[in-house]
Amino acid sequence: MAEEIAALERTGTWDVFTPPSSVRHITCKWVYKIKTRSDGPLERYKTRLLDLQNAFLNGELSEEVYMQPPPGYSIPDGMFLMIDLGPVRYFLGLEVSSTSDGFYISQEKYIQDLLTRAALGDERTVETPMELNVRLRATDGDPLPDPTRYRHLVGSLVYLAVTRPNISYPVHIPSQFMSAPTSVHYSHLLRVLRYLRGTISRLLFFPSSSSLQLQTYSDATWDSDPDDRKSLSAYCVFLGGSLIAWKTKKQVAVSRSSVEAELRAMALLTAEVTWLRWLLADFGVSAAAPTPLLSDSSGDISIARDPVKHELTKHIGVDAFFLRRC
Repeated sequence: MAEEIAALERTGTWDVFTPPSSVRHITCKWVYKIKTRSDGPLERYKTRLLDLQNAFLNGELSEEVYMQPPPGYSIPDGMFLMIDLGPVRYFLGLEVSSTSDGFYISQEKYIQDLLTRAALGDERTVETPMELNVRLRATDGDPLPDPTRYRHLVGSLVYLAVTRPNISYPVHIPSQFMSAPTSVHYSHLLRVLRYLRGTISRLLFFPSSSSLQLQTYSDATWDSDPDDRKSLSAYCVFLGGSLIAWKTKKQVAVSRSSVEAELRAMALLTAEVTWLRWLLADFGVSAAAPTPLLSDSSGDISIARDPVKHELTKHIGVDAFFLRRC
C-alpha cells in the first residue's frame, strides 16, 4: 500500500485541497490480490488504489473529478511507470516456456484448477475427447435442474481451446445446448474433462527455425446436426511448422450434399487465409507465393478449378466463385 501511494505521489496524480461545498466527490477503495506462479507458489502480494501504476494517466480529462481520499485529479508530463517482469511465463492461464528450439504454450495449471472445480469423483481417463459418430439432440436425456455448472464448464473449456485445438470440435457440440442442457449433454462434457486429465501435459510448440509459408487444411461434417440438418465447417492453418489458427463452426445454411458442405468450409477458410496474408504483409512478411489449401473432397477441388459446372454450383455460386477467384 505504501508503494502504491508513493507511485501516485511521484507521478503527481492528485492535488490535495479542500473541495468546494457544491461538488460531489467519488470514493475509492483498496484492491488486494495474491499473484501466484504457474506452478502454484506465491509470487507477490499486489495492491491497487487505482490501476496499472497509473497507466490511465495517458488519458486527458476535460472535467474536474473529485475523489475522496484524496480529492482532485491532475496529469503530470512524461510517461507512466511500468514494471519489467521479465520474459512472459504465465499470463491469463497460459503457461509459456522457451528453449533454443522455440516456444511452448500450455494451460496445465488451468486444467488442474478446472478438474478441481469439476469434482468428477473418480480418476478415470479416456483416450479420445468424444466418441465417434455422436449426434446429440436437444431432447436427449433429462433436463438438468440447474444448468449453471454446465455453462461454467463449457465456458472454461472454450477458453482452454486456445491452446488445445484437439478439443475444439468436442467442445463445440455441447456448447450448442447451453440454454437447456440435459444429463446426456453433461456426460459428453465430462468425457472431455476425463480426456484432458489423461493429456494434461500436452503443449503447443512454435519452432524458432520455421518457414513463414502458410499451409491450410479444410474439412466438413455433412448433416451433422440431427435437429436442423446443418453441417459443420472446420479448418486449421499452419505458419511453417506452427499451428496458428483453427476453428469449428456450424454453417448458416443447410447443405444439400457433402460436396456443398465441404465447399462452404473451404470458402470460410479462404476468407481466413486472405486476412492472414494481409496481416503477414503488415508485419513485413512476403506472401507472394500461393497458399496451399488442402481438402479431401475431390468434388470441391473439381468445382474450384472448373468454372463451367453451373448446374452443380448455381445455388452456391457466391462461395464457388469466391473460392475459385482466390
